[in-house]
Amino acid sequence: MSEQSQATSQSSYFNLHVEGVGYLNRVRTVTPKKGQEFLACTVSAMRGSTDDIGYTRFDCRVSGADAKKIVKQLESDVTAEKTVLIGFKIADIYPELFTFEKGEKKGQPGVSIKGRLLRVKFAKVNGESIDLPQPAGSSESESVEA
Repeated sequence: MSEQSQATSQSSYFNLHVEGVGYLNRVRTVTPKKGQEFLACTVSAMRGSTDDIGYTRFDCRVSGADAKKIVKQLESDVTAEKTVLIGFKIADIYPELFTFEKGEKKGQPGVSIKGRLLRVKFAKVNGESIDLPQPAGSSESESVEA
């Protein structure tokens, strides 16, 4: 096999990661018509000055193994409408156009930012820190507090 064909047979990726702090919402299991069911959630990420916070909403497929455990652990708090704040890492974001099907905006176009939730770095429920499982291979010095 030539060097060129070896190089083209290896996969290469461009990583796009978003890290921040936001509110965890709409934790749900999605069962598509084709393919396997998956865990999904919405993260309302905070941005801007603490005096005038703006929010960017991400609709996420929960992808990381540790993230799946943590989101499942927090699901009952989200369902109970408690305030669930997380530190997060989202990958592979992209916009998706849709049309509102109900409400005041029915028939109007909208956009959703999709992504994959890879990691939950910390979590607070109603202001109280929650003990989370540590990612495999991490040390105590790597844990993040908010």
